[in-house]
Amino acid sequence: MNWQALLPLIGLLLIIFGVGIWAGKYIKFSNTFLQDYFLGGRSLGGFVLAMTMTATYGSASSFIGGPGTAYTEGLGWVLLAMTQVSTGYFVLMVLGKKFAIMTRKYKALTMVDFLKERYQSKWVVLISAFSIIIFLFSAMAAQWIGGARLIESLVGIPYTTALFIFALLVLIYVVIGGFRAVALTDAIQGTIMFIGTLILLIATIIAGGGISNIISDLNAENPNLITPYGAEGTLSPAFVSSFWILVGVGVVALPQITVRAMSYRDSRSMHRAIIIGTIVVGVIMLNMHLIGVFARPILPSIEVGDKVMPLIALEVMPNWLAGIVLAAPMAAIMSTVDSLLLLVSSSVVKDVYLNYMEPNASHQRVKRLSIGVTATLGVIVFLMALNPPDLIIWLNLFAFGGLEAAFIWPIVMGLYWRKGNKYGALASMVTGIGLYVLSDTFFPQPFGLHSVVLPVVVSFFAYVLVSLGTQNDSVSEAPS
Repeated sequence: MNWQALLPLIGLLLIIFGVGIWAGKYIKFSNTFLQDYFLGGRSLGGFVLAMTMTATYGSASSFIGGPGTAYTEGLGWVLLAMTQVSTGYFVLMVLGKKFAIMTRKYKALTMVDFLKERYQSKWVVLISAFSIIIFLFSAMAAQWIGGARLIESLVGIPYTTALFIFALLVLIYVVIGGFRAVALTDAIQGTIMFIGTLILLIATIIAGGGISNIISDLNAENPNLITPYGAEGTLSPAFVSSFWILVGVGVVALPQITVRAMSYRDSRSMHRAIIIGTIVVGVIMLNMHLIGVFARPILPSIEVGDKVMPLIALEVMPNWLAGIVLAAPMAAIMSTVDSLLLLVSSSVVKDVYLNYMEPNASHQRVKRLSIGVTATLGVIVFLMALNPPDLIIWLNLFAFGGLEAAFIWPIVMGLYWRKGNKYGALASMVTGIGLYVLSDTFFPQPFGLHSVVLPVVVSFFAYVLVSLGTQNDSVSEAPS
């Protein structure tokens, strides 16, 4: 067991547990449990907002799967990954003040709350909750696999044991602390990610003999590794460009990101978060994916791509420093897992149970149910993650695409187009989800694009045409 690398990681976990316990005490004495547990009391400042968005978005896919895929595909994947730079900027600019104002007006605690009040439709709520639960299970499984891979590589224990340890750690502090614990620990984790990835990139470049030497080695192995087209020439311009939708502008529809846009304190906090978040995401994504590519000449025979990050850290650094740096991907994974757990839990408790099963449930019953559902979901995801794929990034991107196909137009058009109604929202969601599942299953990359593009485009027309065609059948509840 590599204790030198393990001890710094344990230190980080102790800090996170301390924050979770402190936040749990706040929740214990709160008179507004749901708002505090699922939304942190809408009190996030600019720095915490930027870091919680970054840490939540910068998940196992970015820190474990991303470098693993870059290791396989070369510099072309780095170019593709940089479409994520616009994420925080775009989300907060599109949703921005209007979304925060409307969610406060509707007293919405989740994205589905907003859709419920905006469209006044039971079926919009149920399809939304179902979509979140189904697609986010895939995303959560990817995170748990990433966390287990990291512990497995670092400590040298079997994958199943590592998965159990990771699941137990996350469940304890999320169940105790809720959103406030998540946001505060995200601020800590986001800072670690920013510094840790920079240190690891520098160490990797030094170990490889400098950038020019690394590029020469890559070129000697396979000239395609240093082109925009990938190791096998499969990264076409159309496919790479379509990632501007999947991991760029389409992120505005991800519930785990959208909920951040309703949790900040004031306009000043939002503006600061836009600047800080854009810089931090850009630096982290560039560093992580370059590390994956530059690791190839140093460790040329890694078979499981998801192990690239921990193995290169242990190779190019002293063990104690590798432990500190590997706290960065662990931070990313834990912050995303906790956010997704709370999001799916809120969909079950707030969006389904309180809306349609027991609207007058007591405060104590809601509290017990919220904590119980969160714990139960964690156990289910643990079972799903027992048989992992070699590259978790595809599992995560599948979840991203499904959520974007379902929600992008009901959210964006619901905010800015008064004529949008429940029929248009339903048509958009059913069309987007159905076409995405069919496309991803039977004809991935239609017209050379990622399978999310066609559903997003078609669901837009479905929203507009059905809304216009049903104006006489529905009184719109659009925001004024």
